[in-house]
Amino acid sequence: MKRKISFFLFAGAIGFAVDMGVLWLLLQFRLLDPFSGRVLAIGAAMLCTYMINRTFTFGRSHRKVSVEGARYGSVGIASALINYTVYSGSLIAFPFISPYLALILGSGSATVFSYLGYDRFVFGAKK
Repeated sequence: MKRKISFFLFAGAIGFAVDMGVLWLLLQFRLLDPFSGRVLAIGAAMLCTYMINRTFTFGRSHRKVSVEGARYGSVGIASALINYTVYSGSLIAFPFISPYLALILGSGSATVFSYLGYDRFVFGAKK
């Protein structure tokens, strides 16, 4: 259990770096606004964490890759909605807040939900 949580946090840290990096690039070069840019950044981070979590944290499930990916995506989308809601709400409620601080608040708010979803719904219940 301790090993699994450690790898999950590692995957999350890498995903967070990808999320922050993609958002930074999109904002730095004025390609997208903070709301649209975050959608792409979350997607890039989700793909990255799927590969790490599947390889190191949880291992492959007994399901076909397509089913496993769909389950991961469904938990990821639900988690991303929590994440994006907190992110957007922070930017709207506090217009002076940095998009990067809002990203930290959003990501932190979705961490427990995503761990439990991935552990139990995506990779768990092996038969």
